[in-house]
Amino acid sequence: MADGPSRFRLPSLRNRRDWQSLAYLAALPALAAWQWVYGFWWPLYALMLFLTLGIGVIHHNHTHIRMWRGRWTNRATDFWITLLQGHPTFVFYPAHVANHHRFKHGARDAARTYRFGGDTNHLWGYVLHPFQAGWVLYPMFFAWLGRLRRHWPGAWRYCMAQYGVWLGLWGGLIALNPVKALVFVIVPQLHGLHWLLATNYLQHAHADGGPRHVAGLNYARNFEGLVNPLLFNIGLHTAHHEHPRAHWSELTRLHREHYRHHVNPALNEAGLTPYMFRVFVLGAVVPRFRSRSCMAPEHIR
Repeated sequence: MADGPSRFRLPSLRNRRDWQSLAYLAALPALAAWQWVYGFWWPLYALMLFLTLGIGVIHHNHTHIRMWRGRWTNRATDFWITLLQGHPTFVFYPAHVANHHRFKHGARDAARTYRFGGDTNHLWGYVLHPFQAGWVLYPMFFAWLGRLRRHWPGAWRYCMAQYGVWLGLWGGLIALNPVKALVFVIVPQLHGLHWLLATNYLQHAHADGGPRHVAGLNYARNFEGLVNPLLFNIGLHTAHHEHPRAHWSELTRLHREHYRHHVNPALNEAGLTPYMFRVFVLGAVVPRFRSRSCMAPEHIR
């Protein structure tokens, strides 16, 4: 009987700052449900589209550091994120942890930005990058799932269950009302997935993907504006790469104290929106607003 209370502990967050994460995880389906019942309202829909960005970052953060202290609450969160993201959460392990964090935009990073059409940084490259990355990442997912099925069948079944709940949600909602399912669920999810993959382009296009002794800390771009308090410090990318097990709330200090002054100044941006407007919009017509590559030409392949 002494073990009884320990088996039924209330859910406990590892870090209290993740109440912000929980708020996003609750707000997105609530807004979708409200508009499903009462009709489309563009301010709420715009907020939904923004929250899909946050869900992608939460997905990312929960992979690096599990949000809860309990195993089953973390598993429940995996499935909840799967339903909100519109894609299984397991994909971050083969594509992000075992690939991107391991090779840091280098020549062996499967979705390195300069793999597709050269070392570019423009609007068309940003728009296309998620589709190009998906083309090379999905074979990686399938190969990883194959290894799981052979060696860890329990983990494979867990991944398949994520596919099942995601596709089951889509199928059920489409059967209920295909137009509402598309507008209030599927389109926002696809928007979030595009952003999730396109963020790699924002953070690494024209950064240095050369050998580690050459690139140093210049393999990533950092954004220091409002994107960080609103989107869980996703802009402080060098600090995250160097400390992948640090909670997102610690990245502000790590960036300020250890990395901001040790990367190429061209890779520290004051804000995401001004950067995208300057490089992708103004840069399309005025060359001086374009970014300059930090890579040596011989390292581009």
